[in-house]
Amino acid sequence: MKAPVIIVQLVHIHGPLKGEIQEFSESTILIGRHPSCHVLFPKDVAIVSRRHAQIFREGNRFKLIDQSTNGTFVNGKKVKEAYLKDGDVLIFAEGGPKVSFLTKVVERQDEIKDTPLPGLPQKPEIAEVEKPSIAQAQSESKLAEEISIQEVQVPLIIQFGPTIRSFKKLPVTIGKNPDCDLSINHPAVLDRHARIFFSQNQYWIKDLTGQMLISINGQPVNFQGPLTPEDLVALTPQGPTFRFGRLAEIEKSDSEERVNALQKKEETCPPDKHQEGYIKRAKSIINKFLS
Repeated sequence: MKAPVIIVQLVHIHGPLKGEIQEFSESTILIGRHPSCHVLFPKDVAIVSRRHAQIFREGNRFKLIDQSTNGTFVNGKKVKEAYLKDGDVLIFAEGGPKVSFLTKVVERQDEIKDTPLPGLPQKPEIAEVEKPSIAQAQSESKLAEEISIQEVQVPLIIQFGPTIRSFKKLPVTIGKNPDCDLSINHPAVLDRHARIFFSQNQYWIKDLTGQMLISINGQPVNFQGPLTPEDLVALTPQGPTFRFGRLAEIEKSDSEERVNALQKKEETCPPDKHQEGYIKRAKSIINKFLS
């Protein structure tokens, strides 16, 4: 009986490779600044050793071995050796690059190349959903109501604080209730707050609150709305806010700056208003001079 093919996913959540998701099928993964490393950090990140650590497979388990000067941490604890489990957070040197460790199993070796990255999936093999035949004049919210939600095998990674969850199947329900697929302890989040699903070859988010609390790029979502990479998704006006790709929580100041930039693109200032201001100032200067 052949051993299953296990893919290691390293999600970079802090450091020079922040936002990247690397996948490995090798039995040994080398980490450091040396050119031979699989996880290669830039030379100027001197806090990371040239050969800082390695992760190697033992049966169906993965073991981390520290080989560095400044140490390696697993979930905040400094270790020399440690067996890893899904969701563990690894830090290479105190204050250094931070990654989350995840694994997934594929049946055949040739499936590795075709495995879609979270947040940027290839078209899944699902029955095509018929677009509702409705009049062009109907509102977008009415169209959204007629999009069917089906169970689909597509990937999604959600990062909330230090927690990273990997889902292989949608829809996923988010809320404060422990029965939700992802339970978020946030004062503004309701028991059953949102649902992320996949339809018509793209991701969608559905507002379960009935209060239009969810917004995309600063615009409130009426019932449900489509998601595209780099969208900013706020579950409530008070947060938490995520950037969609993998769904990663971001700092509030960063999200406000991004939303403001998006809104500024949509606003145009008529040139006649500027001209009118210049004329008024010129008249004022002339009047002062004459008086």
